[in-house]
Amino acid sequence: MCDTKQMPRALLSVYDKTGIVEFAQQLHQLGWELISSGGTATAISAAGIPVIDVAEITGYPAILGHRVVTLHPSIHGALLGDLSDAAHVAEMERLNISPIALAVVNLYPFSSNPSIELIDVGGPAMVRAAAKNHAHVAVVTNPSQYDEILAAIKSATGIDAAMRRSLAAQAFAVTAQYDEQVARWFSDDTAALPQRMSLHLIREDTLRYGENPHQQGARYRIEGNNSWWSTAQQLGGKEMSYLNVLDGEAAWNLVSSFNEPCVAIIKHANPCGLAVAENIETAYERALACDPVSAFGGVVALNQLVNLSVAEQVIDIFTEVVIAPAFMPDALELLQTKKNLRIIVAERPTGGQLHMRSIDGGLLVQESDVVKTPVDSWRVVSVATPTKAQLADAAVAWIACASVSSNAITLVRDGQTVGIGGGQQNRVDATRLACERAGERAHGAVAASDAFFPFRDGPDMLARHGVAVVVQPGGSQRDEESIAAANEHGIVMIFTDIRHFKH
Repeated sequence: MCDTKQMPRALLSVYDKTGIVEFAQQLHQLGWELISSGGTATAISAAGIPVIDVAEITGYPAILGHRVVTLHPSIHGALLGDLSDAAHVAEMERLNISPIALAVVNLYPFSSNPSIELIDVGGPAMVRAAAKNHAHVAVVTNPSQYDEILAAIKSATGIDAAMRRSLAAQAFAVTAQYDEQVARWFSDDTAALPQRMSLHLIREDTLRYGENPHQQGARYRIEGNNSWWSTAQQLGGKEMSYLNVLDGEAAWNLVSSFNEPCVAIIKHANPCGLAVAENIETAYERALACDPVSAFGGVVALNQLVNLSVAEQVIDIFTEVVIAPAFMPDALELLQTKKNLRIIVAERPTGGQLHMRSIDGGLLVQESDVVKTPVDSWRVVSVATPTKAQLADAAVAWIACASVSSNAITLVRDGQTVGIGGGQQNRVDATRLACERAGERAHGAVAASDAFFPFRDGPDMLARHGVAVVVQPGGSQRDEESIAAANEHGIVMIFTDIRHFKH
C-alpha cells in the first residue's frame, strides 16, 4: 500500500481558491511535489511556490478552450494505479507514470450560473478516479478539509486508510450532487415540485435524543439550502432534543413574522402565548399571561435584543429553550446560571423553502405556507366595520392562528393572544377551548379561524363570549348563515379568502 509520506506528490486543481496558496505552501515545506494547471498553477506560482504544470506531465497544452486539460493517461494513470498490484506498478514504470498520492480538486459552481461551459468534465473525472483509488490516494474536495489533511500528514500515521475512505465518501457525494444539478438543468423541469428531486443531507447536529429518550435523533440540512439553524449559536444549556428543535423552529418562525417587539411561547409545536408590544419586556409579560400553565417547560422566542429585565422574567418559570437575535452580557450571564436552559442566538429565517414530511417509503412535499396580512384587501362582509385598532389585532390573530394546529382558533386583544384553541377534530371544540382559556379577556377581542366556519355555531359561541371581530377565510356553503350570525350579534366579520391549515 502506498504511504503518502513516502510518495509526496500532490495534484491541485480548484475553482474555489480559498486557502489554496497557504495549503500549497505547507505541502511544499513538508517536501511534497506539486502539480497544477490553469488559474490554480498561476496562483501558486505567483506566491513563489514551485509547481509543475500539468502540460509538462502530459506533453499537451490545454486545448479546446480548456475543455481538455487533465484528461490524459499520465494524470489518470497516476490517480488510478493500484500500487498493491505488481502489474500496475510495472506498467506505470514502463510508461513513466509517477503516482499521485493527494488530489485536491473542487468543481465549478454549476448551480450558480448554469451553462454548457460550466459543466465540469475533467474535475469530476479526477475526483472519481482519486476516490475510487482511495486505498492509495487521498481526495480533498473542500477547503474546509485542508487543516485536517495537514494535521494528518504531520502525524505519525500520515493520512490513514480510515481518513482516505471518509474523504472518498465525501467526494462521491460531491460528484453525485453535481451530476444531479446538471441533470435537472437539462430536464428543463423548473417547477417548484419537479418530477424528480434529489436530496443531499448533511448532518449538522446529533441531538440529545428523539421524541423520546429511547430514540436517537439528529438534525440534517439539505445541502445547497440556507438554514438559520446552520448559523445559530448555542450559548448555554444541555444538548438540543428533537422536540426542542421542532418547538424552536415554530417559535422563531412565528416571532420573525413581526417587525415590532414580539414574543412567542411554544409548547408541543403550538403557541401558548404570543404578544406584540412597544417593548420586549411588555411583550414577554403579555405572552406569558395568555396561558402561564402551558408555558411551563416551553420554548421562548424573542425577536429583539434580550436585556436583563427580560432575562429576570424568563428564569422565573421553567423554560427549555430561549431564542433571540442577541443578548446583553448581563442578561446572558444570568440566563447561563440555569445550567439546563438552552440559549440560542439566531438570524432571521430565510423562508420560501419547500416543506417536507416523511411518510412510509417517501416524503410529502409542498411549498411553504407564507402568511400575509393584507388587511386593506380583506373583505368586510358584515354590517359592522372594524376600527384601525381591531384591524391591527386581526393581523396578529391571523398570523398566530396559522401557526396553531388545525382546527385552530385564536383570540387577540391589544396585540396579545388571550385564548388559543387548536388541534381539535371540530371547529366548535377549538372555539370553546379558546373562549374558555380567554375567560373575561374574550370581551372585545378579535378571533381568527384558520379555515371557514361550516356552521354558524362557531360565530354564535364567539359572540356569546364577547368577541367583537371574527376573521376567517370564508368559502363555506353556509357563509351566509355565519354572516347573518355576525349581523344579529352586531359583531364584525372579515373574509380573507385564504386558508391556513397546519396539521
